[in-house]
Amino acid sequence: MEKPLINQAKCTNCRICGKVCPKGVFGEQEGKVFVEKPEECIACKACELNCPAEAIEVKPY
Repeated sequence: MEKPLINQAKCTNCRICGKVCPKGVFGEQEGKVFVEKPEECIACKACELNCPAEAIEVKPY
């Protein structure tokens, strides 16, 4: 199984990851994007490929 990991130091909270994710894996809390439902990730890497800050990597867990 794989899940997206967000490098918060690079993340600009643009929310593009949430817009391109077909499974709704991402959430937002206190103005920060986070992986809310990692178990829903299908490892399509849309978030990783579309992140302008290169702050997301989809990795095995």
